[in-house]
Amino acid sequence: MNATDTAAAPVLSFFLGSGAAARYCLYYPPAGRCRGAYQYVAPFAEEMNKARRMAALQARRMAGRGYAVLCMDLHGCGDSAGDFAQARWDGWLDDLARGAQWLHQRLGEALPQAPGLWGLRLGALLALDYAQRGGTTPADLLLWQPSLNGSAALTQFLRLKVAGDMLSGEGAQGGGTNALRAAFARGEALEIAGYTVAPALALAIDALDAARLPAPACPVRWFELASKEDQPLTPAASRMLAAWQAAGATATAQSVAGPQFWATQEISTSPALLDATDAVPLDACHAA
Repeated sequence: MNATDTAAAPVLSFFLGSGAAARYCLYYPPAGRCRGAYQYVAPFAEEMNKARRMAALQARRMAGRGYAVLCMDLHGCGDSAGDFAQARWDGWLDDLARGAQWLHQRLGEALPQAPGLWGLRLGALLALDYAQRGGTTPADLLLWQPSLNGSAALTQFLRLKVAGDMLSGEGAQGGGTNALRAAFARGEALEIAGYTVAPALALAIDALDAARLPAPACPVRWFELASKEDQPLTPAASRMLAAWQAAGATATAQSVAGPQFWATQEISTSPALLDATDAVPLDACHAA
């Protein structure tokens, strides 16, 4: 298939693979000449569903600028095969490799380099991990509100269970997140906010820290959402950005005002984030 034939093509909904290997995908073909490609890496658990609207809006914008975009439900997530209890971090890394391979097969010579990775929250940490051990360096990394520390992200998720147990009276004896981590260490799976989390997945997330990963070998564009305009980056984000730049990485970051759409009760969007993402030329990243 010639990429120039996709100018008016609709979004393609399909399953990559079959049976236990089936991964549900949405493919946004590039308008006109293909200028590159991206894989979207969704956030964790219910945040993925809350963010679907924003992911679709951004993917359509990218496609309109000539970039192919693949949005995949990872193993055990959304409409892909498997239950969430079967999900594993290494399996998700394998899914990203499968998605990149599919994009190369789909676009052929129109995609001379690896696709970029666009990750949100824990999906951004998955993208960073994949970028340094996936075998092929992505063209660039687009990070939306990245979770930089897996332990902190897991603690935030575990607090949902602590709060729920307190409300139901099941947590009266205490223990908090440390008790839940101890359960994972014993090999126990836990049901948290409607999701059964396997100990292998929880422990893998708990051990990840972007500060201990090598600086990205590709350009990075990083966006944080803030409660008001011109709000500075968080101290953690500033330290990470400075460390990457000191290591020679090409990395930029900015904050924009908007709601944390992955966590709002009702589905919400952040037009300012979409506009800010569009304002940075993608060609400059892919040519770097």
